[in-house]
Amino acid sequence: MSYEIFVSVLIPAKNEANNLKPLIEEVRAALADEAYEIIVVDDGSTDATLHELRQMKNSGLSTLRILRHERSLGQSTSLYHAALAAKGQWLATLDGDGQNDPADIPGMLALVRGEQGLAGIQLVAGHRVNRRDNASKRWASRFANGLRSRMLKDQTPDTGCGLKLIERAAFLRLPYFDHMHRYIPALIQRHNGRMITHPVNHRHRTSGVSKYGNLDRALVGILDLIGVWWLIRRTRLNAIAQEIEG
Repeated sequence: MSYEIFVSVLIPAKNEANNLKPLIEEVRAALADEAYEIIVVDDGSTDATLHELRQMKNSGLSTLRILRHERSLGQSTSLYHAALAAKGQWLATLDGDGQNDPADIPGMLALVRGEQGLAGIQLVAGHRVNRRDNASKRWASRFANGLRSRMLKDQTPDTGCGLKLIERAAFLRLPYFDHMHRYIPALIQRHNGRMITHPVNHRHRTSGVSKYGNLDRALVGILDLIGVWWLIRRTRLNAIAQEIEG
């Protein structure tokens, strides 16, 4: 399969009307030398998110594509629908709140192109080295990352980072379930894929509020973690079937 677009930037967004325009402008600046598209999924927003997106599209922004859920289906479903629609060989995922920095994407693209001797990678997972969240959220994230790392052994210090670069074909081979986006590194490794982590910038949210509280994340995360742990223990995809001649 040939690709005219090298990277599709996927942005799930729920009630992010004030954050999307500056974020998309940053994506355009960061990828000015790339063949790219931007797919924003309006995940059942009740604010002016869709209006802002339509204004950008109608102003001549040909690289922007808009998907919409009539009701909120969550970040994982938004990313999955965007990946199905994407035309790029690679998927760069960004949170719609603007806390991820699009300026980190070119460095991640350089890694998958093998410019630093790292060819064959299917996932570059962002690692936020300067978290800008409040203290309770950072503590909850450290606890969740530690527990997940012990159970799944996914060698990923920050699986909650929204900035990832994933080979589209590899992503679409993964099992879909709600909240799967938190376990992409472990799922990629389950399919015998190669991944690395990459330090990325993290910024303060400038507008809007977080869509999930720490308790919400913890309760959902425990159930998902057990499910992914079971799934990994039951897999046999890390073996290769050899074809015999003669």
